[in-house]
Amino acid sequence: MKEKHVIDHIKNWIIRYNRDSKTNGFVVGISGGIDSALTSTLIAETKLPLLCIEMPIHQDKHQVSRGKEHIKWLKKKYVNVKSIECNLTKIFDDFNDLTKSKNLHKTHLALANTRSRLRMTTLYYYAQLNNYLVAGTGNKVEDFGIGFFTKYGDGGVDISPIADLLKSEVYLLSKELKIKNEILIAPPTDGLWDNQQTDEDQIGATYEELEWAMSNREEDKSLTDREKEILNIFNTLNKVNKHKISPIPVCRIPKELK
Repeated sequence: MKEKHVIDHIKNWIIRYNRDSKTNGFVVGISGGIDSALTSTLIAETKLPLLCIEMPIHQDKHQVSRGKEHIKWLKKKYVNVKSIECNLTKIFDDFNDLTKSKNLHKTHLALANTRSRLRMTTLYYYAQLNNYLVAGTGNKVEDFGIGFFTKYGDGGVDISPIADLLKSEVYLLSKELKIKNEILIAPPTDGLWDNQQTDEDQIGATYEELEWAMSNREEDKSLTDREKEILNIFNTLNKVNKHKISPIPVCRIPKELK
């Protein structure tokens, strides 16, 4: 991969989109993870206004610390970067108190997605105040492979600068841009669970394994048991999350009925 050329390509794409949309800049939610770190750094590199927003909800202290250190690094290096913290913990707790359910399993998943949707609402609030666009932080494996994002949560964005990058490519560009090592070595996590489970804990496979599965969708006799298991994980998630990966279905009315 030609990292510098890819970085320049993404930067130019962002600049063109900003110009054509007649907007003033971008907002990015900072999680302390590598995807949001790369997205925010790429936008900072364009010299366009960037607002980084921290939105903790009962957040792990290490995630919070990595996010703060990344923003501090950005603001020291790029004059076009500003930041705010919007702690959503009380809003989330109030919502949880209002909507308690006896079905604990479904409640836990619904509340995890609610965290993401509260953050999306916050990003769009500040985006509209400033005539900015919300920049998404999803990579190709998450957005188009297994649908590992919250519908109308972190999936609710205006542009997706890194959505054509595999996770391994996200790491390559991040190293090229000298993003902090603490972020590079941190286990990927969506940060939506109180038990701090990682993406691998939730999915049952590493991103490296998932990238392999994206290129090897068909099962054959030469595969190992683990490879068959990975393929099954990938294909199952790809299928059940089609409603997120594919465009919203529209009921088209025949001309003769209009």
